[in-house]
Amino acid sequence: MLDKLTQKISDALRTISGKGAITEKNINDAVETIKMALLEADVNLRVVRRFVNATMEEAKGEKVLRSINPGQQFVKIVHDKLVSFLGDTKQDLHLKGPDTLSCILMLGLQGSGKTTSAAKLALRLKKEGRHPLLVACDLVRPAAIDQLAILGKQVEVPVYKEAGATDSVKVYKEAAQWARRNLIDTLIIDTTGRLQIDEPMMAELSRLKQAAVPDELLLVADSMTGQSAVDIAKVFDEKMGLTGVVLTKFDSDTRGGAALSLKTITGKPLKFVGTGERVEDLEPFHPDRIAGRILGMGDVVSLVEKAQAVIDQKEAAVLQKKMEKETITLEDWLKQLRSMKKMGSLHTMLDMIPGMAGKVSEEDMSSENFKTQEAILSSMTRKERLNHLIIGPSRRSRIARGSGTSVAEVARLLKQFEKIRSMMKKMTKLNRNSGAAQSAMARMPWLK
Repeated sequence: MLDKLTQKISDALRTISGKGAITEKNINDAVETIKMALLEADVNLRVVRRFVNATMEEAKGEKVLRSINPGQQFVKIVHDKLVSFLGDTKQDLHLKGPDTLSCILMLGLQGSGKTTSAAKLALRLKKEGRHPLLVACDLVRPAAIDQLAILGKQVEVPVYKEAGATDSVKVYKEAAQWARRNLIDTLIIDTTGRLQIDEPMMAELSRLKQAAVPDELLLVADSMTGQSAVDIAKVFDEKMGLTGVVLTKFDSDTRGGAALSLKTITGKPLKFVGTGERVEDLEPFHPDRIAGRILGMGDVVSLVEKAQAVIDQKEAAVLQKKMEKETITLEDWLKQLRSMKKMGSLHTMLDMIPGMAGKVSEEDMSSENFKTQEAILSSMTRKERLNHLIIGPSRRSRIARGSGTSVAEVARLLKQFEKIRSMMKKMTKLNRNSGAAQSAMARMPWLK
């Protein structure tokens, strides 16, 4: 995500960050490069001007030019300004206590990912201990109710729907009564959408808002549409009074214009971002962490949080000892591949590692590599995974047939595994040296 912007801004900062002394010309050149990068990222012109003026004003002060590390001071200024424009701090949902029914209206145009985001949000709230109910109030789009029902089953959250219903306000009122009888504390209402904003849609949404008196009005917008998403948010806010925005397809957004412009133009915080197609792929928006990613500093905190959610700590301790002794097996490798799949795309994880964003090609980051490896490993017997040395020519042929691959691909995986065992042993010795660890990770065979 934000790959192009990250690469260009990182290049600009690299020319100045290591200098023991910098001049106003150095600052001008760096800021000009950053300005062009922001414009190419489809950031709103007014936002770019404010960013440039604020950065220049602070960067040319004596605090920077005469500091011991002026380059680092300049990088900090750019980081702080990015955080400010992205929204300063993470904004939580403002919901009532568990004894009172809270209501969230999900708004947006067709194709923005509104229905999917409603289910993702329901899953997140469920994991936080709440008892949500998805309410099907999109009575216009064909199959919208069926889609919500399928997603509700997937995330194991109840869905209230009425076949043949024509009045969304009536559906909401019936759902609210059902919720109170069944100890539900949060209604998540999937509302009607259109291909574009029109008066009938806004009129219906206004009626629903008046009836439900929601605690949160969240606009779901497609980050890939750039400034269009910002313009849509502005109109929805004027008509409905938004409390926040959910940006979908954030993992595919290589530019970042919408994320960087939304808060300044609309005044409304970005609360969540969709980072993949899985129902788990909805993350709170942390301005400071995203700013770190944009500057190529990574987001180690989010990476650790993801890992802690899917990796058993006892298993991790055992694996570390195996890595140190170079006794890791193909069985361990298969477990790690499956754990990494739960954490999301390899592309997203690499963005979180300092210095790694944009350093590995799209082909190398393809999930197809993982799928092929998993297929080969799954076609082995457990005895073979525990001792790869017994896998001779006949076993390789059988594994290739079972996994739908070739003998050459099986041989390549075994060769990579030998290199990985050696590399992992070195990695455990580099855990206190982040620069060396990044360099070693960049050479990991599974990325080649």
